Amino acid sequence: MTNDQTLATLCKALGHPARVAILRHLLQVNSCICGDIVNILPLAQSTVSQHLKQLKEAGLIRGEIEGPRICYCADKDRLAAFKNLILSL
Repeated sequence: MTNDQTLATLCKALGHPARVAILRHLLQVNSCICGDIVNILPLAQSTVSQHLKQLKEAGLIRGEIEGPRICYCADKDRLAAFKNLILSL
């Protein structure tokens, strides 16, 4: 994938206010489960799960299985790469 394609993918992943809010929350708390995010956003659990899926597919967050749940955290290396792509515009 070229830098332009990567940048477009990351921008698209952040193209919804709920995904920006999720990422901001994950950066503040370091990690949490989907239920915690549902408690802070006025969205259904299924909607939050879809937003988490899009962020994960773009590589902006990671999900690690902890028992019956998935614990999500921001991928700070990917965010740093995103910042560098923005700065190179």
